[in-house]
Amino acid sequence: MYVIRERFFAIGDDFDVLDEHGTKVLHVDGKVFSPRGRLVIEDPASGDEVASVHRHLVALRPTYEIRIGGEKAAEVRKKLFTPFREKFTIDVPGPDDLEMKGNLLDHEYVIEQDGREVAQVSKRWLTIRDTYAVEVASGVEPLLIIASALALDLALDRTGDD
Repeated sequence: MYVIRERFFAIGDDFDVLDEHGTKVLHVDGKVFSPRGRLVIEDPASGDEVASVHRHLVALRPTYEIRIGGEKAAEVRKKLFTPFREKFTIDVPGPDDLEMKGNLLDHEYVIEQDGREVAQVSKRWLTIRDTYAVEVASGVEPLLIIASALALDLALDRTGDD
């Protein structure tokens, strides 16, 4: 399980992602005042960039690109037609796309791949205000899931500003 502080994008500060033992596993540099709503995920020991998330400026719907190790790993985008609830797709190279569904605004959702749950995001697991937990199934790349959750947070924060 990983712990992320919620809604950090509103003020653009830096923060850490912790594992279940409270150990800092990632540092996130929120560069939200850039025109692309970019953030950089760094290795806390070396300070090296391990991943980034940025908004596509020209897109039909909210779209965020995730780069891991300098390579495009996925695009997170809102589905166009989803009556009654918002859904986002994590479009990865090849046929193994993922889908975020549930109560996205309240950080109570699951991420599925081919109908199988591969991650859960929840505020209910924690009593600390303004934080949420990300539980990732074994065999799934945690960095992709964490970056996708951050991309969703960027998209929802941006929607709230419009």
